[in-house]
Amino acid sequence: MRTPTIFLAAALLAVSVAAQASGSHAGGHAHDGPSIGQPGQADKVSRTVSIDMQDNMRFVPATVAVKQGETIRFVVRNTGALAHELVLGNIKDLKVHAKAMQKFPDMEHEESNMLSVAPGAQGELLWHFTSATTVDFACLRPGHYEAGMKGKIQVAKGKATPKNKEQHDAHNH
Repeated sequence: MRTPTIFLAAALLAVSVAAQASGSHAGGHAHDGPSIGQPGQADKVSRTVSIDMQDNMRFVPATVAVKQGETIRFVVRNTGALAHELVLGNIKDLKVHAKAMQKFPDMEHEESNMLSVAPGAQGELLWHFTSATTVDFACLRPGHYEAGMKGKIQVAKGKATPKNKEQHDAHNH
């Protein structure tokens, strides 16, 4: 009856890998997703924020202001010749993830708080900000974070902008 033991070991390994990918690390703390928010829904988008990823290892803009309760559609453009990504998280989890990426540089992500964008392409990430806090973002491709490819989203306490004011707010970013 060795088969159940092998399956159990494989299942535990899969759960461990999934927990690492989702931001739960060896320190035993739970994924910090609720504090940074949650995936957004297209029909609840408050406004759109455009972010460019550049080969000088910068996001433009590198600071974004939102209000608690807003759902933001991030339109992320890679204006460079290198692949880049945008990963939302807290600074501690982003640093741990950046170290993992150095060991496994070809690791691909399919998480709701992450977006990989090929050179010359663009993508969208929808995010609902539930708490007044600072949410960090970074490109975790090997060397990019260390070169300064990071930014902050300041989430202010307050009411989200109603959806029908989207046109008005489009000018103010």
